[in-house]
Amino acid sequence: MLTSLRISNFALIDEVELTFESGYTVLTGETGSGKSILLHALQLILGERAELSVIGPASPKAIVEANFSLNESYLSFFEDHDLDYDTHTIIRREIAKEGKSRAFINDVPVPLQTLKLLTSRLVQIHSQYNTLELKSKSFQLELIDVLTGLVPECKAYEKKFGTFESISKELKSLDEQYHAAVQAEDYDRFILDELQELSLETTDFTQLEIDITRMENASQILQVFGEISQITAENGTYEQLYRIKASVDKQASFDPQLLSMKERLDSVLLELKELSLEADDAMDQLDTNESEKVSMMDKWNAFNKILNKHRLSSADELTAMYEQLMCKLDSLDELLLTCTHKRNEHTQLQNEIWKDARYLQEQRKKRIPEILSVLQERLKDLKLPHTTLKFELSELSNINRTGCTGVEFLFSANYGIEAVPIEKAASGGELSRLMLALQQLISEKKDLPTIFFDEIDTGVSGDVALKMGQLLEKMGETVQLMAISHLPQVAARAAHHMVVAKELRNERMQTTVSVLEQNQRPEEIARLMSGEVITEAALQNAENLLRVQ
Repeated sequence: MLTSLRISNFALIDEVELTFESGYTVLTGETGSGKSILLHALQLILGERAELSVIGPASPKAIVEANFSLNESYLSFFEDHDLDYDTHTIIRREIAKEGKSRAFINDVPVPLQTLKLLTSRLVQIHSQYNTLELKSKSFQLELIDVLTGLVPECKAYEKKFGTFESISKELKSLDEQYHAAVQAEDYDRFILDELQELSLETTDFTQLEIDITRMENASQILQVFGEISQITAENGTYEQLYRIKASVDKQASFDPQLLSMKERLDSVLLELKELSLEADDAMDQLDTNESEKVSMMDKWNAFNKILNKHRLSSADELTAMYEQLMCKLDSLDELLLTCTHKRNEHTQLQNEIWKDARYLQEQRKKRIPEILSVLQERLKDLKLPHTTLKFELSELSNINRTGCTGVEFLFSANYGIEAVPIEKAASGGELSRLMLALQQLISEKKDLPTIFFDEIDTGVSGDVALKMGQLLEKMGETVQLMAISHLPQVAARAAHHMVVAKELRNERMQTTVSVLEQNQRPEEIARLMSGEVITEAALQNAENLLRVQ
């Protein structure tokens, strides 16, 4: 709960420090005294936008600081945002003249969004304008779930729906990847076909280049081979050496040097004979078949064309490219399998969510009559005895974070008048009373943060105002609430009373706030009744109001 609020150099407030108790606290004061300034200061704690015009003349910045008493249910928030948890947590806003606005939680600077996340759980402000929430479909459905006790089921459903949304996003991304890969598949397969036609695994393109070069120079090569073959021809080199060898053979036994030469001549003659035979074989093997030459050239040209096309320089690089494309196509099959599994998971979860959404729909319909019955009894206490309330539920064609429920809140405050959508029916005073009755019911269903009512009693008077005061008093037994009011019947039921006043100090108007003791309250209640001139009758009536149980 809110334990204290300090406001410094804010609008007409120089320095105010307020201490708050549990239960129902009322703030009263003349019109223009500055009650709205307190509200605006509190709104800064809630993360509302800061205006430089609120900075007073006493210093270069305005400060609003609130102290809250927290239980351990808030511990996870502090851990998630890397903040120091304290059961007595201080939240501060500072607005400087140079345009800077800073927020702090326990003296640690935080982004405004972090501040809002925390304080939205600590304080709720309701004004006569907030009754517009009743016309919001999402707010109406939230009311139904709170009042029917379906909040745990709704939270479980919302968590599952969040998982479903995540899977939906994953599936969409996978589908986009797959379709993009499919669009590229035809081109990839075309490239693969080109590469497969080259027979990269079985063709040595280095050797092919050598073979083509050899065939292109076949006539010159044959001529050389022919010349080598003629070594053994009649009167050729071989025959001349053979005759020399014969002479050497006759004399070799007489001269060791000739003996050595004989051995060398034997080797040369053998080598010449083998060269001649190899040349003959080579000439036989050198095939200058034109069709084969064309085939080899076609293959070589295709190889070079693909190299140039992909800006590569070797058969090894083409082989690597081929393997990459094969992996890519294999990955496409894997991606398709992943898409299929994710789609099955998506479909299964979607079916579960529809089942849960229809369960929520069924339970909402089942539990609404009892809640409406209780609510209409509360409205009778607020002098709306002939109120007709209906929550008409319909099943939507699509599921969302709240299920598949469409809601229409029908309202009629007058007997014999057909209930119509609330945005077309209720007056401001009727909406205020309806909102107050709803808030009371909600406070009985779950723990609420501090509630601040800003003139929610606008548009009511007399006995209705008394009933509203009693209702606020009853709510104060279970929740900390504060109310700005101009009605004595509403103010009298408060456990604590603060008066906001405006007075001239140091040659300028300043807003002050004072806490009334019980013996001071009759005079303020009387002032609400009769104005500045407080009569004995007004004082007597005020004391009577304060005594009423």
